[in-house]
Amino acid sequence: MSDTPDQTGPLHLGQQSALPASPEAAVLDYVPNPRKGSLYLVRFAAPEFTSLCPVTGQPDFAHLVLDYAPGETIVESKSLKLFLGSFRNHCGFHEDVTVGIGQRLFDEMKPRWLRIGGYWYPRGGIPIDVFWQSGSPPEGLWVPDQGVASYRGRG
Repeated sequence: MSDTPDQTGPLHLGQQSALPASPEAAVLDYVPNPRKGSLYLVRFAAPEFTSLCPVTGQPDFAHLVLDYAPGETIVESKSLKLFLGSFRNHCGFHEDVTVGIGQRLFDEMKPRWLRIGGYWYPRGGIPIDVFWQSGSPPEGLWVPDQGVASYRGRG
């Protein structure tokens, strides 16, 4: 859970919050898992994710799908939304952005399992899909397909 010297608990929940200036400045809030000990999957989809191309500075767009099996905590959705929004002015290659989001969430939240799919729209005529997961899913966890079709263009 994120803490400040004067406050414990979520920093964003029920508060007005500005979009962080960068992913590094973004604070992710974690709250106790209300179903601790239960094996279940949580999915977040960000179909309008944006970051900047590190070469041209132009916007890159992706559909991100994040699946995780909670451990002791869950990520608070408003703080996740602000974290993802902070990439709007962040330059990074598709691979670095996608894997970096997954690794940061895994390192901070400590879920039982996490995967992220980054389905990037074409740049230079080539769509780039990036996938990362923390390891094999726990036995017995239902892991549905992420449901995002590969880019087909006009084909």
